[in-house]
This record gives sequence, C-alpha cells and structure tokens, in this order.
Amino acid sequence: MEGTIERINGSLVIAKFNEEPKIGDLIEVGDLRLMGEIVRLSEETAYIQCYEVTSGIGPGEPVIDTGRPLVAELGPGIMSTIVDGVERSETQLWELTGPFVSRGTNIVPIDREKVWPFKATVKPGDEVIGGDIIGTVQETPSFEHRVMVPPNQSGTIKSIQSGDFTVEEVVGELETSDGVVPLKMMQIWPVRIGRPIKERLPLEQPLMTGQRVVDTFFPVAKGGAAAIPGGFGTGKTVTLQQISKWSDADIIILIGCGERGNEMADVVAHFPELEDPRSGRRLIERTIIVANVSNMPVSAREASIYMGVTLGEYYRDMGYDVAVMADSTSRWAEALRDISGRLEEIPAEAGFPAYLSDRIAQIYERAGRVITLGSGSNMGSLTLLGAVSPPGGDFSEPVTTHTLRYIGTFWALDTELAYRRHFPAINWLRSFTRYMEVASRWWSQFDPGWENIRAQALRLLEEASEIEETARIIGEKALPDEQRLVLLLAEMLREGFLVQNAFHEVDTYCEAEKQSALLKVIIDFHNAVEPLIRQGVPIEKIREMDVLTELLRLKERQGTEPIKAAYDEIEAQRKELAEEYEVEII
Repeated sequence: MEGTIERINGSLVIAKFNEEPKIGDLIEVGDLRLMGEIVRLSEETAYIQCYEVTSGIGPGEPVIDTGRPLVAELGPGIMSTIVDGVERSETQLWELTGPFVSRGTNIVPIDREKVWPFKATVKPGDEVIGGDIIGTVQETPSFEHRVMVPPNQSGTIKSIQSGDFTVEEVVGELETSDGVVPLKMMQIWPVRIGRPIKERLPLEQPLMTGQRVVDTFFPVAKGGAAAIPGGFGTGKTVTLQQISKWSDADIIILIGCGERGNEMADVVAHFPELEDPRSGRRLIERTIIVANVSNMPVSAREASIYMGVTLGEYYRDMGYDVAVMADSTSRWAEALRDISGRLEEIPAEAGFPAYLSDRIAQIYERAGRVITLGSGSNMGSLTLLGAVSPPGGDFSEPVTTHTLRYIGTFWALDTELAYRRHFPAINWLRSFTRYMEVASRWWSQFDPGWENIRAQALRLLEEASEIEETARIIGEKALPDEQRLVLLLAEMLREGFLVQNAFHEVDTYCEAEKQSALLKVIIDFHNAVEPLIRQGVPIEKIREMDVLTELLRLKERQGTEPIKAAYDEIEAQRKELAEEYEVEII
C-alpha cells in the first residue's frame, strides 16, 4: 500500500494513503526509505513516527506500508551482539557506513548467510505443539540455543534432519491440520505483544547478585521486578553492570535507553572484555546489548525497551533464567512524552501522557516465572530491573511514583551517600522489598535465624538515623553510651557490610554463605558488648578494641574462615574488658 507525505513535524510525518492502513504498521518514508511506525489513524490519514531523523525529506514524497508491525527476529545469531532499538546490528552498521550511520540504511537483524550446526532432538512421527524444542545450536561456547516450534503451530513432525543450515533454510517439516508447514531456526514476534505462556508460577528463589545490600537487605526474586532510581552520579549504571556480571541469571540483556553516548560507548567498549565468573570465558557470550543513545530519534528509544523485553521472553521460553536491565526507563518515558506532544495529545502531570502508567505496567508485567509453552513442564523466568533517573533526585515525579505500583523491590539511590563515596549508594531507610517471604525460605539454608539478624541490623540502622539527628544538635559525646554504641554498630554495618568495592578483587562479589556469616558476626559483636556497656564499661574502650579493625576488613578476606576466627578474638577481648572493669560476662 502506498501513500504520499502531506506534512512533517520533526520526527512525526503525516501522510495520506489511498486506502486505510493499520495502526502499528511499519512504514518506509520518503525517497530515503526511512523506517517509521503508524501511531495514529484518521481514516486514510496516518501519523507516522520515524525511527530516524527526517531532515531532507518533504511533502509529496512517497510512503510505503510494509503491512507488518515492528517485530523482533528471533533465532541463532543474536547472542553476543550489540543492536539498536529496532534490532539492527551496531557493528554491521559501522562496517557499512562508518561511525556516522547513513539514514535509510536498513539491514536484517540476523545474518542470512551464516551457517549454524543444527542438532535435531525430535524424530519424524513425533507429536509436537507450540514451544516444544525440536533441536539445539551451540551458538556460543557459553550458550546453547534451543530451537522451538513457533507458538501458533502444532502437529506431527513429517521430516527433520541435523546438519549445517542458515536461519532461513528448512530444517524440517510439520504436518498440521492446515497442511505442511516448513520449520526453520528463525521466527519473528511483534515486540509490543508479550509471548504466550502456559502458566504463571509463584516466585520461589531470589536472584543472587553477590551485592550484599541487594541480596541481604532488599532482594529481588527470580521473575520479579525491581526499580533503581537515583539522581546523576549515584551509581545506577555501575550497580546494574555489577548485577549483570555477578547475578545467577543464565542470560543477560542490557538495554541502554536514551543514555549519554559516551557512557554507552564505555559500556560497549569494556563490557565485551569482562570475564564470566561462571565459565571463565567472556561474559558477552551470554549477553545482548540494546544500545539506543540519547541523540537517536525518540521512536527508536521508545521501541528499544519492548525489543529488549521480547528478546528476554524468547530466551525465557527456552527454559532459561533471564535478567533484563533497562537503563533508563525515565528516558523511555521522555520519548513517550515527546511523541505524545507531537501528536497534540492533552498532557497530564509534568507533561507526560495520561497513559504513562498503563505503558509502565505493560513493561513490568512481562516479568515473571512461568511454565513455558510445550508438551512438558519446562520453566523459565524473566527478571526486569529498571533504572529510573528522576530530575534532581525527586522521587515524587511521575515516572518514579507510577513505577512503584508495579515493582516488588525498590533500591533508592541516595545522592548524599554517593558524595560520601558510599557505594552502592542504596539508602536503607527508603528502599524496600516485597519478596521477603521468598528470600527467607531460601536464606534459611545458610542460617535459620537469618531473618531475625537482618531485622535487627535494619533496626540498628534506623535507630542510628534517629540518634544522629540529636547528635547534630548536642554532639555525640553528650549522648549516653548505649546510644553511642548504636552509632558505632551502624558505622560498622555501613563500612563493614553495606559498602562494597566494585573494583576490589575479593569484595566485588560476596557469596551468600559469606554474606550471612559477615552480617551475623557484626550483630553478634553488638550482642556481646552491649551487656558490658550496661554495666559501666566506657564506649571508648569498646572503640579501642583491636577486633573492630578486623571486623571492618572481613569483607575483603577470602571465604568464611577469617570470620570464624574473629569470634575467638571478640570473646578474648571481651573477657579482658570484663576483668579490667570487674563486670560480669552475660
């Protein structure tokens, strides 16, 4: 179907078709054949939002309706790649056009020429339904691609063969009620529609990240959703990169949505060099990066999160645990606002469209732990972690407040903590998690009393925050020793547990057993010295205990043996103080 451009408003093109098109269709715009999408219809008049800059095209130029929506191509050849918001390979675009991508350069997302070693796992005569795995491809040394029957197909395998094929070559045939359907390694899916599942399951296990403040205080479940809001410089990107590297997810998808070009360039340059702690190989071998920086057109930015989530659902359907990192959803929401303004829609709060909440819900509700389509009970999960960039760190702005309605974990980054070089700068007073029941069941394997120890640590931190308000007025030395002990323990928790050095060889990752033991030894130290304070031992003597320095350095020691040794030092020094002041050890 063809039409003609009537008017252009920035990246919005108004065109007249000779018959009525469909909303959501992809359009080739102008003589340059720029890629665009129909976002509004009025009879034969279509409002097209371009994914590329529209300068140089004008009224009277042709537009062509491709007849299909924006889709993701799914199959071997995507893993380890860096793509833009509409799934074009950034490296192929560079090879074709150099550092400045020429407009109208449309390339296929998956290489049609590359040959993949396909190994069939079914045989002729087998009954299969949508989602069943019919074969595998070792796409990278760290990732096995599982080729599935398309979700809307079912029948009997008529023929299938192992061998070397391209993604478009037929590897087998499926006999259905409507005839024989060719089976290929590639399938396509509209990015704005969630892929179907058999059943949604309750969440049962936390996503372990190796970051103590996350895993111990504010965990997120596998298949859950979390938001990490914070102002400029608070460490959103580094925190998400740490989770990307160390989390126990099988597949990582990083979405750079509207981030600064130099920041995204740094990720693209250094992320492929990171070592995968699982295999010792490169982390990029099980990672996809969707890079859509701030100077690219807003439509491509708006589409990038849908593209990343669709890719995540595809690997979830194979039975993998997938973690999708969206950085940042605020830039995505700003793209929605820009498009809405060009469509002359009535704005709501802060200029955002009235449907902002619905769109945020559509994204976060695609997370989950599921039984995938297919004959068996194959399970997979998609965990969605979204960074939010509230202007000036104002958490009352619309994107943050709407996001709070659809997530289970909230990691509130604090500018003041970041200025004090406290990283991760997650504020323990403003953050929360709704996955405590899931986490408690899992953590009990290391320490049955974990939940009580965590609660006691949080109480000490909250109490210390209240005492600090008084200390600012009258001075810390005017406080009673019991309150000064609380301040000391809060400082130990902050420096010895919450602060974690992403660039330290040992401290960058903390295994679950060590996290539990480290928190327990600090709380046990408090319980050991509190009776001494109540019986008159001065707080200065507690501060002078040599074991304090060791407790703060335990996080940088390998394993849990140094933690066990610290208990003997605590007991020995506690006895010395008790004997010196002739008090009873309780």
